[in-house]
Amino acid sequence: MEYHPELTISEDPEVYPPSEDSILFIESLNIFEGEKVLEVGCGSGVVSIHCALNGAEVICGDINPRAVALSRKNAESNGVTIDVRDTDVYSSITEKFHTILFNLPYLPVDDEGELAKAWSGGSDGLGPLPELLAHAPEHLLDGGRVVVVVSSLMDQDRLKEVLGDKEVNVLGELPLFFEKLQILEIKI
Repeated sequence: MEYHPELTISEDPEVYPPSEDSILFIESLNIFEGEKVLEVGCGSGVVSIHCALNGAEVICGDINPRAVALSRKNAESNGVTIDVRDTDVYSSITEKFHTILFNLPYLPVDDEGELAKAWSGGSDGLGPLPELLAHAPEHLLDGGRVVVVVSSLMDQDRLKEVLGDKEVNVLGELPLFFEKLQILEIKI
């Protein structure tokens, strides 16, 4: 998809703002008209808004109530309809999707607080990725996929273990001075 920097995206000091990883995520995605998309950990809603503008039917959610409110506000400001929910991964999700998206907390740190949940992936940096993948089959339509942002700072052996024998394609990469980000498409 094309990133649209002209969109009106408000920010909140307690919500992860659109950053390089968000833009890489958006630009690496190929979303089709009518595609059913779930974005977990929607933050400001910028990825979900781009998906909706591309014609997708979007449900998104976040564990941070301020992110839920901000995503709703940003969707309305940009004239798109998305269903925004307060959820911890799949806790309030019952539907099935073509694509599940998650710019997950991927830094190997154990920071505390609402905002820290956006980047703090625990000691291995995988955060909720194992749970996301374990329960994805319950939420994916046939042929569906999971697309996530990962970092070279994650425990790479643990990442390989969690991915197992799943089909994985790299959709995009961004080398930064301290890490390399990748967008992984995972077929379950």
